[in-house]
Amino acid sequence: MNKKVLLVEDEIRIREVIADYFIQSDWDVYEAGNGQEALLRFDDLQPDLLILDIMMPEIDGWEVCRQVRSRSEVPIILLTAKSGEDDKILGFELGADDYVTKPFSPKVLVARANVLMKRVEGLSKAQPSLLTFGGAVLNTMARRLEVNHVEVELAPKEYELLLYLIKNKGIVISRDTVLDRIWGLDFEGDSRVVDTHIKKLRSKLGTESRHIRTVIGTGYKFEEEE
Repeated sequence: MNKKVLLVEDEIRIREVIADYFIQSDWDVYEAGNGQEALLRFDDLQPDLLILDIMMPEIDGWEVCRQVRSRSEVPIILLTAKSGEDDKILGFELGADDYVTKPFSPKVLVARANVLMKRVEGLSKAQPSLLTFGGAVLNTMARRLEVNHVEVELAPKEYELLLYLIKNKGIVISRDTVLDRIWGLDFEGDSRVVDTHIKKLRSKLGTESRHIRTVIGTGYKFEEEE
């Protein structure tokens, strides 16, 4: 069965070109021309991937990303003419998984989408496992976190970050290493995005945030000790 992508772009010509490339790569493509239409179509379609332009009428891409991420872990790629670092950091803070700056090659966009999906599928196919630390349990099969028997929703990057820290418990990991492993080698932002996600993760973990220790001048370390 082909994967479904919801392509949200207000410029019809750009949308058509991107759609053609995805169709050639065996994706089922669904389209929306503005943010409001995107939110309506998203709930009906439940796509495997959301490609989202930021500058749109009705509701902009930032708000669409925020609303979608509040109720779904679907991978999100943002499209934008803005290349500023702060814009990219905002996108990742809102839960986006990748960021492509216009102008771009549709062929490269499809390639990045395929790589992103393989990474997501690889995580979901992990051995069924319950990773326990203190009063928290991370179910790697369901991608679900419970803290003191209460489910806590994690954005995809937050989940990947927590899992990476747990799998490397007792090891000091630099911010640059986290950037490479979680955001990819071609991410152009700086380590602030790591610190921001650690802060959000700690907030969601509550008392169990004690397991994530800051190593001044280097990065972070996950400790299992009580």
